[in-house]
Amino acid sequence: MYVQTKIFLPLIIGIATLLANLNPLPAMTPAEFFVETDAFLMRYVKAGRVDYATLKASNDLKPLVEEIASVELKALSGNAKKAYLINAYNLLVINQALQHYPLKSVLDVKGFFDGNKQAIGGRQLTLNQLEKELILREFNDARLHFVLVCGALGCPPITSFAYQPAQLEAQLEKQTRLALNDRNFIRVNGQQAELSQIFEWYAKDFGGSKARVLGFINRYRSEQIPESAGVSYYTYDWSLNQTRGRAQLNEIIKPEPTPANGGGSATPGGNNAARYVVSSAIPRGSFEIKIFNNLYSQEAAGERASFFTATTSVLYGLTNRVNVGFDLRYRRVRYDEAGTANNFDVFSNEGANSFRSAVTGFGPKVRIAPFEKLPNFSVQSSFLFPVADDPTGAENDGRFTDFGGPSWFTQFFNDFSIGNNFSFFAEVDALIEDIGAEEEGRINRFSTPVTGIFSYFPSPKTTLYGLASYSPYWQENYDYFYQLGVGAKYQFTPKFEVELLTTAFQNDFISSVNGSAGTVNLGLRFNL
Repeated sequence: MYVQTKIFLPLIIGIATLLANLNPLPAMTPAEFFVETDAFLMRYVKAGRVDYATLKASNDLKPLVEEIASVELKALSGNAKKAYLINAYNLLVINQALQHYPLKSVLDVKGFFDGNKQAIGGRQLTLNQLEKELILREFNDARLHFVLVCGALGCPPITSFAYQPAQLEAQLEKQTRLALNDRNFIRVNGQQAELSQIFEWYAKDFGGSKARVLGFINRYRSEQIPESAGVSYYTYDWSLNQTRGRAQLNEIIKPEPTPANGGGSATPGGNNAARYVVSSAIPRGSFEIKIFNNLYSQEAAGERASFFTATTSVLYGLTNRVNVGFDLRYRRVRYDEAGTANNFDVFSNEGANSFRSAVTGFGPKVRIAPFEKLPNFSVQSSFLFPVADDPTGAENDGRFTDFGGPSWFTQFFNDFSIGNNFSFFAEVDALIEDIGAEEEGRINRFSTPVTGIFSYFPSPKTTLYGLASYSPYWQENYDYFYQLGVGAKYQFTPKFEVELLTTAFQNDFISSVNGSAGTVNLGLRFNL
């Protein structure tokens, strides 16, 4: 008997395991999902905060995440679908934070809202796509902003219960009323009201105008905010909504603040909220690759000169405030008699009086965001070494392609949001080009360009802008150039953007001979 048991017991266990795999437990029904979510939240949410440390040691979230991944959303409608998606959003926020826990802020996770995708109903979506495309767009209910919890203390607190289809209307009303009567969430002092930035980022959802936003808030408040009150927005608290009593954790983890939107943090609302802030540093561990193609052409003194410059710029987030990388410059130059060629003939050497092309420069760069309270301000410095043979043409009686000495570029960037749909970008540079000994032909040209860009965001993915730039050359014979232009950008995805820009260009020489000059530009941005 013992021998038979010894032989057949492993066989029985193996067959049972095989049958279990062939016939897995049936998927959780939506009704079971609501019950299980309610039990989960009751266990792991305490006073509006999540006990991530305890949850990390368990596997309790996994079946709920698997159910969200496989749910048939088409089978749900009305409040059943609405409640399901609210719970799904809150659980997937917890899930992603848990994957990177311990951490102090969801913004310490690269792509937390607009980069990292999770499975929802057979689709791969980011949290922003789930919120904006599946929830807000379909249900158009401003009260949703008080039940969708982004994992930060600045959000209304997460509840220790699940949202239920049969109770959803009452639950939405209650949570909205609680949030709008919370003195920490709506801060009123006489004739001044400080509001959460939620009301700035999503102003349209609350009516758009100040009067309508206050009207929405007052509908739920026991103490009305005067219509004449001044309105401002306090800074959003992106600290993780973890339970208290983790002082030792905070001592261990001291991440640097994540820069604004270049790395996924919050910018002001409206269409401003989705834009990519080029002046900020990129997050730790991420890459930014920019390929900027500039075609400059001028006709002056009987000659047309066209310069095509493709600059590839690569940055890596060494930390959230220090980025390192390199620049690579490729240039094509063509000279013709005036009136015999057009701008784009530079891409061919056929019929040219003179033509040259080469990789002309390569060098390191660093970008630093020095001030924690100014996340959109950064300083960038790069040093470009000449790598082409005889780029000036002096040795072989050729034409100029690029400088023969190294160049040092130091740039100061800042970006200022203006309301929900506008911004102003400012740049001040200090450039030293063609560094070296004068007897070797180096000119050591020093300039301090100043650039201003005013942008309008007609949609979350589209930018229209106007540019003005002035650059004085501080040398014995004072010179300058200025340019005016218009451009547009379009974000196909948060990680891929295309830019078009055209400018009119003028300097002292071109003006003195009644010449003309301008640029056409194509920029590509990739984030990895």
